[in-house]
Amino acid sequence: MRRPKGPTQHGPAHHVERAKSSSPQKKKRRKERRRAKTLAIPPPSPSPSDEVAMSAAGGTADFFYRESQRLGYVARSALKLIQMQKQHRLITPGAAVLDLGCAPGAWLQVACQNLGPLEKGGVVVGVDVKKVKVPSAHCDSRVRTVCADVMTLMKQQARAMSPQERGFSVILSDMCPRISGITTKDEAISCELGMRALSLALGKIKLKESDYSDTIEKYLSSTEPDPDEDGVLRRGGNLVLKFLENEDVSGFGKFCKVKFKKVSLLRPKATRPSSREIYMICEGLR
Repeated sequence: MRRPKGPTQHGPAHHVERAKSSSPQKKKRRKERRRAKTLAIPPPSPSPSDEVAMSAAGGTADFFYRESQRLGYVARSALKLIQMQKQHRLITPGAAVLDLGCAPGAWLQVACQNLGPLEKGGVVVGVDVKKVKVPSAHCDSRVRTVCADVMTLMKQQARAMSPQERGFSVILSDMCPRISGITTKDEAISCELGMRALSLALGKIKLKESDYSDTIEKYLSSTEPDPDEDGVLRRGGNLVLKFLENEDVSGFGKFCKVKFKKVSLLRPKATRPSSREIYMICEGLR
């Protein structure tokens, strides 16, 4: 016997009843799931040298990571230095650049690009506690790396890496501690790394009584392994320091304003939203 075409208790009327019971929230969630499937971007296959930047929500590579890969850089941090260079013109053709904490090599790439053509000369020296291979893209024969611990690197050793041992016109520090989650510990190590880069650049630091002397003294003793009074940053040179934001950063800023013609803070656009990193850009060593 054929079933009647009209609605029955277990036919269309049943589906109508289920539809009525579906809440607006459930409909919204279903719509969002369908939209997510449509917009999801498959993450690229990471290699050991890559900085795998993943968004917290979807697990897909974020815009700055994808852009850095598209442009041939080994990490998104290249875009940070590109922004600094665009705004401050830190590296000029023929410059001598020292890159502290150079792994995985993205800043080496950007620094080399700004040296100008080979006939202009210049050099980029990267130092890192890890062995870092010079990236093939955007780098030429003027780029080399040295495996050494910056915290124990003598100024004389650093100076010997520069052309004619005359020092560097630009010092870049992207050094940052491995985040432990213990805020005070991470902040302290960040400041020690910044102090070490500052000490290498300026040489023996002699403090006069001031509103920043307590901050500098706090980190100076643990980051001054050699008595050499001469720094490796040339007069008129530029310095970039990286910190995790904390109350001591202002003390570093006040000190640097005495030593440099211009000091500013920058949080690059390529910085992850969850990161507390900030860069201190010091221009024109007095």
